[in-house]
Amino acid sequence: MSLFEQETAVTRVGDNHWRGCLTENWCVGTVPNGGYLMAIAARALSEALPHKDPLSMNGFYLSPTVVGECDIFVEVLSEGRSTTQAVAKLYQKGEQKIQFTAAFTSLDKLYGETYMEVGPPEIPPYDTCQNLPQAPIITMQNQLIQKVIPGTETCMTGGELHKSGEWSGWIDFSDSTRVDPFALLFFSDAFPPPVFTYYGPTGWVPTLELTVQVRAVPQPGPLKVHFSTKMLTQGVMEEDGEIWDSEDNLVAISRQTAKFRLPK
Repeated sequence: MSLFEQETAVTRVGDNHWRGCLTENWCVGTVPNGGYLMAIAARALSEALPHKDPLSMNGFYLSPTVVGECDIFVEVLSEGRSTTQAVAKLYQKGEQKIQFTAAFTSLDKLYGETYMEVGPPEIPPYDTCQNLPQAPIITMQNQLIQKVIPGTETCMTGGELHKSGEWSGWIDFSDSTRVDPFALLFFSDAFPPPVFTYYGPTGWVPTLELTVQVRAVPQPGPLKVHFSTKMLTQGVMEEDGEIWDSEDNLVAISRQTAKFRLPK
């Protein structure tokens, strides 16, 4: 098992009750990443439900988690032939930290019409893109390859702020782990906030709500990503994301609501 598989694994400890362990390998500062937490809850849901793949998953982050054990309680809301809907509540030390609502399906059995008004983002080849600089306090970067269009990385190094409100580039696991639907949940929250292109890597950007729709299992290889923030109002921002695989298939889309707080 890869490190991601090991550290998103859960164990059943009772009826509708699973336990996981949040580790320091997937943190921003001392706080486990929101997409990583969603992936752990999705593992519990996958074990609990007849349909094994996340189709759409939404999380409300009620208060920060810490490294250590967590408990996940699953409640089935509706079960159909192709989709099951459920709630997963994540607790630490008896306090509910996150509430997830999800629809699970079998991705390999999806069928129907396809219509696209947009295509994959225009990104230079993988080998010509620039690695995002490592930040020692962001331990999850040690598990990732994050590349951006050359010249845009300056926002993260104290250089020119390009003020586009966008990141376009590539993402993959540094240990070449095959990306599965659970990893897509994590990747949807794994790039720096696009608001940093205006202000630099500063401040506090806590996620209030995150929704990820998984559309397909990715083909092997690094994934193209595009994340953007078009509106920051009274310290509240949205972030929209797209993830495309190596064959230009759309595999996930996301939207989150977060706060942006500059240092006092």
